[in-house]
Amino acid sequence: MIDRRMVVLGIGASLSGATLTSQAAHADNAVSKMTAYRFSFPALAGEPIRLADFAGKPVLVVNTASQCGYTPQYTGLQKLWGEFHERGLAIIAVPSNDFNQEPGIAGDIAELANKEYGVTFPMTAKAVVTGSNAHPFYRWAAEARPKETPRWNFHKYLIGRDGYIADVFASSVEPTDTRVKTAVARLLADG
Repeated sequence: MIDRRMVVLGIGASLSGATLTSQAAHADNAVSKMTAYRFSFPALAGEPIRLADFAGKPVLVVNTASQCGYTPQYTGLQKLWGEFHERGLAIIAVPSNDFNQEPGIAGDIAELANKEYGVTFPMTAKAVVTGSNAHPFYRWAAEARPKETPRWNFHKYLIGRDGYIADVFASSVEPTDTRVKTAVARLLADG
């Protein structure tokens, strides 16, 4: 004969274990569900730049430098901003000296970007974008796309409306390249 108390206790223990397993799975899922919206950057000037403020919009995050062969890409970034900003695209420049081409202080960086290239999109304070000391956004991006991390200045992460990396463009890909514009237009059309 089966002791009903043991069955009930056994079922209770199984359900309790399932609940714990479910809670652990939920916690793991929450970590894997982390989006770019969790991060913020100190601004080059003014209030911090919170990616959550751009939730639901595509965001192009670009590590920049003032003394790089790719520095003229600021012009292309500004053109891209001009073409797509009103439709919802955000562009955020992240100056970095990781490749020894951004030695300047905030004022120098802003002056070059604003006066020489007419930059009007947000710029962060200088940040580390590679390695274990990288800004948390860049560590998150490296975990999500380990083979597509910045190898040089003007590496571009395109964040989709959902807060996940939708596309990655190497430094050599101009901001006005058809591939970039097509990816941005596709994300804007999906909303």
